Amino acid sequence: MTATLTAAPQTRWRGTDFGTQVLVLTQRSLRTLVSDPRMIVFSILQPLIMLTLFSQIFASIANTPGFPQGVAYIDFLMPAILVNTAMQSALQAGVGLVTDMKNGVLARFRSLPIRSGSVLVARSLSDLVRTASQLLLMLVFAVVVFGFSPAGGVLGIAAALALSLAVGWGLGWIFLAIAAWLRNAELMQTVGFLAMFPLMFASSAYVPISGLPGWLQAVANVNPLTFAVDAARSLALAQPVTGVVGALVTSAVLAAAGWIAAVRGFKRPL
Repeated sequence: MTATLTAAPQTRWRGTDFGTQVLVLTQRSLRTLVSDPRMIVFSILQPLIMLTLFSQIFASIANTPGFPQGVAYIDFLMPAILVNTAMQSALQAGVGLVTDMKNGVLARFRSLPIRSGSVLVARSLSDLVRTASQLLLMLVFAVVVFGFSPAGGVLGIAAALALSLAVGWGLGWIFLAIAAWLRNAELMQTVGFLAMFPLMFASSAYVPISGLPGWLQAVANVNPLTFAVDAARSLALAQPVTGVVGALVTSAVLAAAGWIAAVRGFKRPL
């Protein structure tokens, strides 16, 4: 009597769900960051140097007629530094994606059942965690060294921090999209700095708009960074809050547009 063996039907493994992929890839990016102490030191050192220099160079502006009465310059400056640091960290998200493209990591990911979107979301979240760590350390430094103590207190500072992270996260998707299409770290940094410096200095970040030349006032009044800085500053200083909803909506729109462009660029052959 011959027994007939029937082979069990084979099913193709399609990988884990989207959420698990994002979680694992985010942890991988964070481990890569933590494993390189140089990257941690320099990512923290740069904004601290900026805070120290600007707080000393522009401190005399607090004595000018157009400056808000009763506000210390460090309290005026720090919300802008939070927004600017988040914006600069957004650029690093794009640079990090280009680096992964060049060192072969993404090529290995493409041989696995991993969705393209999960790689990009993981990169975005890991850079959000890095940015949050930077901003928290800067706040501690500002409080201990420069006496940062805005009228909004802890709640106002926390709200300004959250708004800065939202702005940086939205911009991060734009830089991820640029990186996915350019795929060149040097060109990516050049484009990023060319975009950031006019936004930073042609705004209300470091001096009141009334203290700028006339033509620069016109630019600053329509500069989207001005709206984000003014909103964060209002939260920190417990002033009438304006522009918060606009800043959040703009960040969401940028994130959605960046997501679409980044996914399309990412799917192109390496």
